[in-house]
Amino acid sequence: MQGREKERRGIVKRKGKAMGRVTVVIPVLVAGSLLFGGGRAAAEAMAIKAVMAPKAQIHYEFPTPDRHFILMVRREGNIAGSAPFDGAHGTEYGVHDLIPGVGGNPRGYFILVLKNNERVIMEWSVQATFIPGPDGKPKLLDNGVWKFVGGTGEYARIQGAGTMNIKPVSPTDREFSFRGEYVLRK
Repeated sequence: MQGREKERRGIVKRKGKAMGRVTVVIPVLVAGSLLFGGGRAAAEAMAIKAVMAPKAQIHYEFPTPDRHFILMVRREGNIAGSAPFDGAHGTEYGVHDLIPGVGGNPRGYFILVLKNNERVIMEWSVQATFIPGPDGKPKLLDNGVWKFVGGTGEYARIQGAGTMNIKPVSPTDREFSFRGEYVLRK
């Protein structure tokens, strides 16, 4: 091939080494980056909490000496914390399977109705563990994980996950705290 023909085809020699079609590769890499992830939104940190009061519940204590019980509950409360969740109304639909003084595996769903009336759905599970308290009575530790599983409108493709904690604040009410990260996918 003549020099001009090699140049026209994009093959040139620089300092004794053959150079390929670099001008074609770069645009393909840039386009691929934009199509397959280059334009993604960064994850947003979030921290929310709510004191949840029971609105409906079914409680069954098994006829065993360990007082094993299951509680199916719907609790409601108002959310405080990171935007856009601050000011939302929360509803927990939970199944709490516990052996008092030993432990259990509560799990459920947490539905947030945001100020704009959109909904965001979280799935959660905790490991309930009892440790000796300062007064010698068992102290409950309710720590676990959560993830977004869906939503409506602009939150239909929300993704995120994190850690959570449930603490009793009265004989019936519980404070749910969620920390993590999320992304609103377009």
